[in-house]
Amino acid sequence: MKAERAYPRATVTNKAQAAILRGHPWVYGAEILSVSEPPENGGLVDVLGKKGQYLGTGFWSETSKIQVRLLSRNANDRFDTAFWERRLRWAWEYRKTVLAPEDLDACRILFGEADLFPGLTADKFHDLLSVQVLSVGMERLKPLLLPLLVQILREDGQTIRGVYQRNDAALRDKEGLPQYKGWFPLPGETPPDSPVTEITENGIRYLVDVENGQKTGFFLDQKYNRRAVARLAAGKTVLDCFTHTGSFALNAARGGAKHVTAVDVSASAVEMARANAARNGLSQVMDCVEANVFDLLPALEKEPPRYDFIILDPPAFTKSRKTVANAMSGYKEINYRAMKLLPRGGYLATCSCSHFAEEAAFLSMLQSAARDADVRLRQIEARQQCADHPILWGVEETNYLKFYLFQVV
Repeated sequence: MKAERAYPRATVTNKAQAAILRGHPWVYGAEILSVSEPPENGGLVDVLGKKGQYLGTGFWSETSKIQVRLLSRNANDRFDTAFWERRLRWAWEYRKTVLAPEDLDACRILFGEADLFPGLTADKFHDLLSVQVLSVGMERLKPLLLPLLVQILREDGQTIRGVYQRNDAALRDKEGLPQYKGWFPLPGETPPDSPVTEITENGIRYLVDVENGQKTGFFLDQKYNRRAVARLAAGKTVLDCFTHTGSFALNAARGGAKHVTAVDVSASAVEMARANAARNGLSQVMDCVEANVFDLLPALEKEPPRYDFIILDPPAFTKSRKTVANAMSGYKEINYRAMKLLPRGGYLATCSCSHFAEEAAFLSMLQSAARDADVRLRQIEARQQCADHPILWGVEETNYLKFYLFQVV
């Protein structure tokens, strides 16, 4: 480490050192043995092992249990404008490499720790950016980062008319940050009149409201999983459970399904799915139903068989390790019911978007559901999130989406 680095130094336990060396960027407060001087909230600290060896540099948080979020393990890095511009360009170039050009219309540009921007998410929805800042360090840096990101995109021919902040997440409380929503003031520019834009994904058009939509406005991580469903849907009668914006149902309908029923417990979600069907000229093959899936699936067992393809895309049933067992019961219930409903030779798409529902436990649940339903599953594909939500090895939180396609045999 060079002498001119003047950041406070935090010495950490052997456990924290081992985690850092495995690639995990978080240091918990309980793992910090000493600090050379009081760090500035959201400022940078150097992290050292017990023997004084340099382990990395990261943001310090006064209030979070995650006291340090590492940015770099290179002692020679200087965290100036050139450093951040370089990282932003890497992130955009990565998306241009792993996505088809048409898929850049709506994509995630920054995925927090996986892009080495801890606590920062940035999604591109056609001509709007929707950002969420979940760490105090990134909150301090956003006046530099967000105009830089817009500049990089515009230089590459992308039309960006505004940046909307979806900082209404409860996780900000843990960092001592207020929750709010609103336009980020780009220097010298007037914020757009409307937070609504239209995107195209897999050839399907959606209206996205970055102010009021889920998370940052629209779930982008299932992009290619929807495409996989579309390939199997031709000629089939499809039931899409937990449809939300109708995205899986719309892909199935566009893929040539005989008929698609899209179901959600939310009346506003059902209306949105219905509007999206009309927008894409698919209303004739797609109907939208307001119902609780946990009630609907058992009720359908009492009726003549109707569906030969069922899609289960539920919200995260667990957001902590304490509720994993209850979540697995919920996953098993809907998967068991779907397997019972499907005819032999029918198809099932099923997934979990919670990283706490680990893959081994999810697969064990599916095996148990199949045994109880007295069916066998023939796996077609095992998939994960789209490549614009990269999985950074060593950071298990970035590996969250499990998606399976089966035939019931």
